[in-house]
Amino acid sequence: MLAQVQVLHRVSELPARNSARSNDSLSAMFDMTGATMMFRRDEEIYGEGENAEYLYRVKSGCVRTYKILADGRRQIGAFYLPGDIFGVDDVKTHQFSAEAVHPTAVALIKRSIIETRVLRDTTLARQMLNLTMSELHRAQSHILLLIKSARERVASFLLEMASRKHDDSEVELPMSRQDIADYLGLTIETVSRTLTQLENASTIALPTSRRIILRNQAALARLD
Repeated sequence: MLAQVQVLHRVSELPARNSARSNDSLSAMFDMTGATMMFRRDEEIYGEGENAEYLYRVKSGCVRTYKILADGRRQIGAFYLPGDIFGVDDVKTHQFSAEAVHPTAVALIKRSIIETRVLRDTTLARQMLNLTMSELHRAQSHILLLIKSARERVASFLLEMASRKHDDSEVELPMSRQDIADYLGLTIETVSRTLTQLENASTIALPTSRRIILRNQAALARLD
């Protein structure tokens, strides 16, 4: 799948993101040697069970990772926004599939190149360890999220997205309500109903289906 997409969608040049971070070993490797690829909405980046040959960084857009459960349901494991690195598997094959939520630019670099550099670059080695620990923490937090009530899950999700967007008052969600439902382990009807309840309580405002204003973050935090 990846080889086919490379042929069809690899682009020769896109502006490097976060060039000010050029002293960061991992960022520098992506900026200087990472190939950039474009993916259409819902296009697969890699599939569950495929060889984990690359590490990826979102340059623009949004990526979701997911599993299809035995009963056919989809469980989304994580969303990755611009600047986020994904594909950090500690085994040789991917444990989740990854797709572009909407048109997305992704930089990728071979894991073998990083593994070779780690042996002589202590800064890069530390960054890779921190990245692995961050992914472990993300997975643990998601597990804990799934045992909360529906209102607690939605509140936690909104606060998380606000913190990742660096805007504590407003969130423009790149993903659909169905994506949110599959991430939170809820039905789309429950997500929509819960958002309406929060709006009726003046905790949030919903100017559009994807633009959410956090009117009372203290109330959301009490639900978190």
